[in-house]
Amino acid sequence: MRTFGVEEEFLLVDAETGYPMPLGQEAFGQCTDDRLTCEIKQEQIETGTRPHDDVNDLAMDIARCRALADSTALRVGARAAALATSPQPAAPLASPGSRYEEMQDRFALTASEQLTCGCHVHVSVEDDDEGVAVLDRIRAWLPVLLALSSNSPFWNGTDTGYASYRSQAWSRWPMAGPCDVFGTAERYHATVSGLLDTAVPIDLGQIYFDARLSHHHPTVEVRVSDVCLYSDDAVLIALLTRGLVETAAREWRAGVAPLAVPTATVRMASWRAGRFGMDGKLLHPLDAKPQDAGSVALALLRYIRPALQDQGDAEIAESLLRQLLARGTGSRRQRAALLRRGELGDVVSEAVRVTNLARGGIADHHEAAPRPVRRSLVKMGGWGRAATS
Repeated sequence: MRTFGVEEEFLLVDAETGYPMPLGQEAFGQCTDDRLTCEIKQEQIETGTRPHDDVNDLAMDIARCRALADSTALRVGARAAALATSPQPAAPLASPGSRYEEMQDRFALTASEQLTCGCHVHVSVEDDDEGVAVLDRIRAWLPVLLALSSNSPFWNGTDTGYASYRSQAWSRWPMAGPCDVFGTAERYHATVSGLLDTAVPIDLGQIYFDARLSHHHPTVEVRVSDVCLYSDDAVLIALLTRGLVETAAREWRAGVAPLAVPTATVRMASWRAGRFGMDGKLLHPLDAKPQDAGSVALALLRYIRPALQDQGDAEIAESLLRQLLARGTGSRRQRAALLRRGELGDVVSEAVRVTNLARGGIADHHEAAPRPVRRSLVKMGGWGRAATS
């Protein structure tokens, strides 16, 4: 059984106004738990679970990490919110340290404006050969994970029209996005070395591929997702990611070649996923044609189902996916919160509440789906170790 773990980045916000608060360093100083770390901006903190092989243990750890983030934030007069971008306008402050100072100097406005929160899933691999084989075979499916996690419709006080505007803001980094098929571990490392030789990325930590080999642990690190508003969705993303990794590794051993999807097409699929989330059409990895988002998500589930069944996760993954398709993503919930009074502060306060709903078990909270902002296009069909960035 492959171990997996989840990193989640959270905004530190004023509970009443919803504005981000630059208290990351102060909050970090109040916490002795090594599962909590600082991030590039002082308006953020990050948590990382332990590695687990059982999904129930991972779900409980995600809940504990969310509680840790919020309790630590409370000590400094803030709250932790699982928002992938700030609904309220923000002028984020860089965290102290020579690395962040160098990032600011090199990347200018891109670094200055960067205030996004992602969800990174680590899945264990035997070695770099297996890891690169996995990267080559999961790349075309990663936009589906982005759509399922979409949780960032607002940017600087404006509805962007995107389900995941984080994906747009993040793509401004020159090292971010999908990659070509590498073929071998040697070619992967040569590519990374060549990028570092350009003196654009500062270090290995800035190799911001959608999925990469971790430079801290024997894992592949899938970095494409928004931080999920609902903890259940974070568990779902982790399950789907582990299923993808196991499926890809089996295909590699069986001599099955990666899908021949051009990187430019994967980039188009990622754009569509960020724009529409689960409330539109996604590109199906097998033919690169737009299809109903729910159908593409179910195709992913069918593709990895044998691996999920062998891991004992198929029923849980299907249940969590059904739940997401029924109630929508965090992006839909944010827009629904805004409709009530037209106040962005309500979006943030609702996010703080939902972020901390989890009490330690899978699907432990099943709230009524929020009223959709626009008619959902989803059709149910026939289915009703962590490292710093």
